[in-house]
Amino acid sequence: MSTNKPYLFSAAELFDRISQGPDFVLLDVRNEKDFANWSVEGPRFFPYINIPYFHFMENVRDSLAQIPAGEKILIVCAKEGSAKYVADILVDNGFADVGYLEQGIVGWGNLLVSRRVNPASDPYHLYQLNRPGKASCSYLLVSGREAMVFDPSRNIEAYIELAASHGATIIRTFETHRQADYISGGPALVEKTGCLNGANRTDFEGADFSYGAVENNDTFGFAEGGPEVKALHTPGHTMGSTCYLIAGQYLLSGDTIFINTSGRPDLGGKWEQWARELYLSLMLRLRHLDDEIVVLPGHYTTWEEADQELLIRGRLGDLRRQVAAFRQPNEKKFAEFIQENMRPQPGVYAEIRRVNGGWLKVSPEEANIMDLGKNECGASNYGKVGVSAEVLRQ
Repeated sequence: MSTNKPYLFSAAELFDRISQGPDFVLLDVRNEKDFANWSVEGPRFFPYINIPYFHFMENVRDSLAQIPAGEKILIVCAKEGSAKYVADILVDNGFADVGYLEQGIVGWGNLLVSRRVNPASDPYHLYQLNRPGKASCSYLLVSGREAMVFDPSRNIEAYIELAASHGATIIRTFETHRQADYISGGPALVEKTGCLNGANRTDFEGADFSYGAVENNDTFGFAEGGPEVKALHTPGHTMGSTCYLIAGQYLLSGDTIFINTSGRPDLGGKWEQWARELYLSLMLRLRHLDDEIVVLPGHYTTWEEADQELLIRGRLGDLRRQVAAFRQPNEKKFAEFIQENMRPQPGVYAEIRRVNGGWLKVSPEEANIMDLGKNECGASNYGKVGVSAEVLRQ
């Protein structure tokens, strides 16, 4: 029996190892359905295999025979325990370098990776916090001793700690819209820091928490100067969808514009009406914005949308020329484009919308389950036309 012991690694460490050039095999020991529904993705491809943990319980020898010998093995499971169980088996059978993921796939799902967007010469800091497990992005803007957050996830400590690293405290948090694919950390940030919460009333009418109503062309600033934040109402993905223009240079577009498509306008069940509003937002309400403005979206589909710095961003002029949602010649053609790219939304989205309005209370454990899985917020298909990932959860 080997004297080695398996080691615990964090989601952040896994992301770093993927980004720096994978030198391992990732072994996912969840069942086949969960693995097919949602798996670990990163900016580089890596050897990734699936052998459910119960196979090791039933036939250790055959299971071990499927694992490449002499390789570093990193193991992922749902919550951590099954990965530890399999890791012990591998070490006992001669594998020398074996680790297992802390908190399992839930830890991966909650990971936030921060990267600065604007040049170091600027007197303020704008960060994109990428959530690889959700393929979503939130943002932190720091100026002086104050910070603002946009579309926070439930991992609120990441924003608090990043702001604190600059000697700043969070004074405001904003929602670009009422999210359907993940549970917002906005109310928790308010409770933890005492910051103000801002959102468009259309999406949050009757919400069971306090917030400040954000109107079109409202501006927000910092006590000691700093960049101006301007709200631009861009209905379509939801009727309250709002973009935030920072310093006239960076457009936090929420789910209105992505790097390869637009948001989907059908989540509220009124796709034809909302598609028209989305078309007008893209073609009319944002028409005055300069082509050089950098779009920073709320989601992405694949890591192919990232640039060399692993940032999800694009020049507005480039998106206007390249993204199909901008290239439809009229309202009717845009509606056809949307209809061709629609698919059933995950059933859990209705519950998440209720949570984000404060009307449904869930435990942290329930929230972790609801939050799992890649977003399906864009007008584009991840797989078969008309098939939602939610179908695979049944």
